[in-house]
Amino acid sequence: MQQFFEYSEEVKQAMMEKRPLLALESTLITHGLPFPKNLETALAVEKIARENSVTPATIAIMNGKIRIGLTHAELESLVEDKHVMKASTRDIPYLLSQKLNAGTTVASTLFCADFAGIKVFATGGIGGVHRGQDQDISADLITLAKTPMAVVCAGAKAILDVPKTLEFLETHGVPVIGYRTETFPAFYTAETDYKLFAHVDNVTSLANLLKIHWQLGMSSGVLIANPIPSPDEIPADIIEPAISSALKLAEKKNVHGKEITPFLLSEIAAVTQGKSLHANINLIINNVRLGAMLALKINAF
Repeated sequence: MQQFFEYSEEVKQAMMEKRPLLALESTLITHGLPFPKNLETALAVEKIARENSVTPATIAIMNGKIRIGLTHAELESLVEDKHVMKASTRDIPYLLSQKLNAGTTVASTLFCADFAGIKVFATGGIGGVHRGQDQDISADLITLAKTPMAVVCAGAKAILDVPKTLEFLETHGVPVIGYRTETFPAFYTAETDYKLFAHVDNVTSLANLLKIHWQLGMSSGVLIANPIPSPDEIPADIIEPAISSALKLAEKKNVHGKEITPFLLSEIAAVTQGKSLHANINLIINNVRLGAMLALKINAF
């Protein structure tokens, strides 16, 4: 399987020296944010990881290889590629065989990072169960249930059915740990009515929990819910009407499958006059900061 992977020089050096790594997805660059915010954010989060003594490992599929770690030029290449695809786990064999380029979702990033031996992954929000479509369940949840990694997020994407997403995670044995919160955040909104069983208040406690999870041989991932910083959040009474409007438009235009999430996020950004985009970027930065601190602490074990 190693023949399908290529590692950046920075990542290879970190692995040789046993320094901490933080996995980052690339659909943020290819499908999640508009230009030039996508490239700016990708570079900003990598910088934050390095400032915390952690090597960023942005993952993507390029020219028939799974790339673990990207150079500045490769990040720019992904941004400029008008035909770049979106890769979930099921798509990887096809994309490799056809030597295509793709951004990796939460699911495929988890799959690739786990093979590379990376233990911590920071993202914006995970996929989940779609509203009104109980059978439309993101592969993010399936992969999270069977990949023993720590995933830092700001909750599930706000366009999803949060209670059913949490039910799925519970059924499949995925611990959901609140970081300085007792409720599950809703991406743009820090506080919700969804109470969490477990929560911790510092990185050391979080790292110790993860150490025990792995020592017990648990096969699932651990989802760490890190709320959006309060200055950046959008109150539920503002964001919910924007989401409802976007969902109705998607139904009217028959948008579905892989296209639904980028479509909805774009529409919500338009309705909120860019506030949701600002929130999205800042919550990603917040998650990467926590992910880097966690990776550093775990590496010291």
